[in-house]
Amino acid sequence: MLAPIVIFAFNRPEAFSRLINSLSRNNLFSESEKYVYIDGCRDDRDQEKVSQTIELAKAVTPNVVVSLKNRGLGTSIISGVTEILSKYDKVIVLEDDLYCAPGFLMYMNQGLDFYRDDHRVISVCGYGLKIRKPENYYAGVYLSNRSSSWGWATWKDRWQNIDWKITDWEDLKDSKKLQRQFNAGGSDMYGMLRAYMEGKNQSWAIRFCYNQFEQKLFSVHPFESLVDNKGFGEGATNCKQEYSRFFAEVDETDCEQILRSGDNYFKFSDDIVPDKRILSQLRAYHSIKARIYSKLRNILNV
Repeated sequence: MLAPIVIFAFNRPEAFSRLINSLSRNNLFSESEKYVYIDGCRDDRDQEKVSQTIELAKAVTPNVVVSLKNRGLGTSIISGVTEILSKYDKVIVLEDDLYCAPGFLMYMNQGLDFYRDDHRVISVCGYGLKIRKPENYYAGVYLSNRSSSWGWATWKDRWQNIDWKITDWEDLKDSKKLQRQFNAGGSDMYGMLRAYMEGKNQSWAIRFCYNQFEQKLFSVHPFESLVDNKGFGEGATNCKQEYSRFFAEVDETDCEQILRSGDNYFKFSDDIVPDKRILSQLRAYHSIKARIYSKLRNILNV
């Protein structure tokens, strides 16, 4: 059975259309169940754009849920994914500012099937950083200690184990050792979680990543990204900057070529382990040095 596709949208009909157009190139799109959750207006200024997004969504699927009030992305995703996983045992999740490669849905469904019983894995992610494949590394995917929210999938049994309230927050807050260990996934991780606990953001993703850390789990990512985030700039909810070190070079291989290449085009492997060479590259993306460089680029608008 194919995993249902769940899309979270708001007031960007142009972005929603771009996402749907990219998904329509996937040969599994038409036969997949599709659900769209649209957040409610913050004020009257959102009404026209939200209404346009609703109409576009209804042309894609009858399964459109519109919130009567603005709930915010974090609350929308947690409640929406929970609702879908009460009906299915797996799910593919997208936000409206993403662009998907033609092989995205094949990759996600194959990955969900391949790693279903590998309980080291909490999620399958379609986005991959520009990671150099180490010498003598033969798989087409790698394990990361930090999931990506840009096109991802998970299973019901993993989702049910997430502690969204972070009930052991006091233990983490009081332990520099635990904070350092958590920040092995990126120098920004503890700070983002602390900001959530202090009411400064509503991020679902940092709580998901904390549970990943706490449970000692990994996410699966491709070396050649199958997703790009087009939501940078002033119209974005969370990505206001124009420059990003996370811009991806997407694998645009078409579905027919993937199918001709055989069942293991994406080179999933059941014996991959966390590779220190890869984890080192991942840390560099989220290092303080890299974050400062990105911030300067955006301040200078270069």
